[in-house]
Amino acid sequence: MSLVTIVYSMIAGVCLTLAAVHLPVWVRNREARASLAFAVAAICSGAIACGELFMLTATTPDGYATAQKWNHVPIALLLVALAAFGYQYLRAGQLWLALLGIGLRLVALAINFSLGENLNFLQVTALGRVPYMGEAVALAIGVRNPWLVLTQLDTFLLMLFFADASVTAWRHRRRTEALLVGGSLTLFMLASAARSMAVFWLGVQMPSMVSLFSLGVMLVTGYALSRDLLRARQLATALDERELQATLAAEAANLGTWSRDLATGTVRVSRKWRELFGFSPEEPLALPALLQRIHIDDRAAFDHRLAQATREGGHYHTELRLALPDGRTRWIAAIGRVAFDARGRALRTRGACIDITARKQQERETLRLRQDIAHVGRVSVMGQLASALAHEINQPLGAILRNAEAASLFMQDPSPDLAEITAILEDIRKDDQRAGAVIDRMRSLLRRQEVAMTELDLSQVLGDVAMLVRQDAAARHVAMHLEVAPNLPPVHGDRVQIQQVLLNLILNAMDALRSDGDRQGTVAVTARREGPETLEISVADSGSGIPAAQIDRVFDPFFTTKSTGIGMGLAISRSIVETHGGRLWAENNAVRGATFRFTLPVAAWA
Repeated sequence: MSLVTIVYSMIAGVCLTLAAVHLPVWVRNREARASLAFAVAAICSGAIACGELFMLTATTPDGYATAQKWNHVPIALLLVALAAFGYQYLRAGQLWLALLGIGLRLVALAINFSLGENLNFLQVTALGRVPYMGEAVALAIGVRNPWLVLTQLDTFLLMLFFADASVTAWRHRRRTEALLVGGSLTLFMLASAARSMAVFWLGVQMPSMVSLFSLGVMLVTGYALSRDLLRARQLATALDERELQATLAAEAANLGTWSRDLATGTVRVSRKWRELFGFSPEEPLALPALLQRIHIDDRAAFDHRLAQATREGGHYHTELRLALPDGRTRWIAAIGRVAFDARGRALRTRGACIDITARKQQERETLRLRQDIAHVGRVSVMGQLASALAHEINQPLGAILRNAEAASLFMQDPSPDLAEITAILEDIRKDDQRAGAVIDRMRSLLRRQEVAMTELDLSQVLGDVAMLVRQDAAARHVAMHLEVAPNLPPVHGDRVQIQQVLLNLILNAMDALRSDGDRQGTVAVTARREGPETLEISVADSGSGIPAAQIDRVFDPFFTTKSTGIGMGLAISRSIVETHGGRLWAENNAVRGATFRFTLPVAAWA
């Protein structure tokens, strides 16, 4: 067997081996387009080596011309594959140069099968012999095809494309890729163009060596791809290690993790997640079964959060209940993220969850204690208003007694005035209703009840509180001013607790006037809209204000400036306001006195 046969057979074998190594990479990962382009180029290089071997060992002019004609097919495919590889791997280059070069090559390929013997010769008249690798190989002699100049032009355009891509990759600090891949492709095109011009224009006699040039390119670019594969394997190993560490950390923190492939619907979960959701280790998982474990009252909200995360950026955080198979209810906190592809399509959801049942129980206990403290605060407030409220109740009761006595006298008349008696009875009814309204307001404040968050008309709430403190304000000679902006939207809150906050602030304001010795003091209560989502309520007095050293401490528990106070009223008020989603603060007025302000959320944030 000749050396030429051995060498070109080895070239074909090496190229096909490289293709066999990198083609499965694309089969497993369809995004690895550079591996596909490289595998096609390697297969074409192997085919070119076989074609050149037929040419070098040809014994007749027709055999040589036929082998040369068909060899232009893998050469054209090689150039297409190399252009695709360079563009995908370097992620750079003027694409129009590559498309123009490939277009010219396809035109040349059409001429190859339609004009003359092939693209190189219009007619092959004889075979010559030239020394090559220590033996004489065949070389065609005949009339040159002038259209061969197209191959020189398209080779030049592709060389410009690879050179431009190499420079761009270098500027982007991808210098190893620019030197190995971009440099080898550029040199391959330069060598091919130089050989073609030497044969066509200078008449230099040399055998076809495209496969030798392409082998060098395949080895260099294959090395670059192999480096990437090795790096990917190292990254995969590091990722496996980090995933193991993350799993250990999640188990230590009692976190359950899960992921779902949105394309296939496949769900993968950790052992802890199965424990939280009540699934056995061997039980198969599907999305419907997962959703069935979510409490029916929380299922719609969870679906909404997940859909919102898919539409608006990919993150979600929620708390929900699980209905376990044994009848228990478990609270969990869940956080997650939705992964997207380059086109913005949702690919995968990942998340983690943790059991917060104990925390929820503690929150309920804390809420109960806060309600008990608030109830004690209301009882204390009503104690301060007791004498004034007793006087306010005595007024209608006294009027009822006097009207009843008058009616009794009228009834003693043989011909009583029925119209007068009817008017007296109407007065008795009205006074009874007035006394009953005072008692109802007292009972609603003193009743121990659960927090009921509803939509409230703030003007009505302020009016009820003003009625409760009216008599006490009159007894203290305090002028009460109530100003409510028109068309205020309803607020979201608990009626009794908001009334408690207002009572605390108004009574504190009246106490500040008494300590100031001002016999003609005023307390102004105003309500206005602060923004699209909140209302602001303020209670201002005309007293001496709050000392600058104490203004930051007035909301501290057990801090008080009153000799009979316990220092819990403002602390309770701030806690109530913050529970409602608002804030409470104090400030001194510009002239005299102080103002306490608090905000409440508008119902449904409308």
